[in-house]
Amino acid sequence: MAEIPSLSQLKVVDLREAWAHEAHNFTPWLAENIDQLSEAVGIPLEVEGTEVSVESFSADILARNTMDDSTVLIENQLEGSDHTHLGQIMTYLAGLEAQTIIWIAKDFREPHLAALNWLNDHTDERFAFFAVKIKVAQIANSPLAPIFDVVERPNNWERAVHAKTAQREGNSKLTQNRYEFWTAYVDRVDGERERTGEAGKSSNRWRVLEDLGFIVSLYAAKDGVGAFIRGLPRANGTEVRETLFPHEATLTEKLGNGIGDGTDHFFQSWKPGDYTNIDQRDQLIDWLAGKAELYEQVLSELY
Repeated sequence: MAEIPSLSQLKVVDLREAWAHEAHNFTPWLAENIDQLSEAVGIPLEVEGTEVSVESFSADILARNTMDDSTVLIENQLEGSDHTHLGQIMTYLAGLEAQTIIWIAKDFREPHLAALNWLNDHTDERFAFFAVKIKVAQIANSPLAPIFDVVERPNNWERAVHAKTAQREGNSKLTQNRYEFWTAYVDRVDGERERTGEAGKSSNRWRVLEDLGFIVSLYAAKDGVGAFIRGLPRANGTEVRETLFPHEATLTEKLGNGIGDGTDHFFQSWKPGDYTNIDQRDQLIDWLAGKAELYEQVLSELY
């Protein structure tokens, strides 16, 4: 006859037995144990700050989704959900430019779940709203253990997470390809390393013409490479266009391209090709380096 195991009973205890105070105990604990919440909602989270000020309120935890580098707001309660916290969440959403909201509470009233459900259904797909019930359980005299129960999440959330994971893997390959291209670029172009630094993994490299108020931006895209003129960091694009406009005809003639209709890049040149193809790489590098010299020379003559 099979032996019947001796099992203990799991019991749910009051949240205050684990955390006496919401702000002083629960928020710091959650910030230090964010991986437990990450596992429950399916988002890799990295804490960026606690009690972050927004107007007259303080957001409990501000985190970053390391999968896509977006901002995540975490608002928690050790009591049931209420209208005050729902209103604060909407304030934080705008003030912190968060894309994901995680609302943690002891329990949720139906109107609040309905509000989050409506937001998930009617806002841009970049935004995600979660409702998470927090419980604390214990077996006999064991240490207390938290339980995160997700009761509201976006439709098809798991599918979206898988898609983002696949995209991140693809982006990692793209990033490596760009790094290899820029490494070849600084190795091949005389003085490039001294002028603009070591190779990076971003899509652009800048030649900063500080005295002229411009940047010559070089970029590597999926199907080619290019160059364009832009303003210095934090420059107003409309003002940059106004500065370039008096010389539009000369710039167009010498650079071979018009000013364009953008507000942050002007006189864009483009050469199609595959920079990951070793047979094409040197040709693309030489073209890009030649364009960089031409842009700098023409701007120096005019300004």
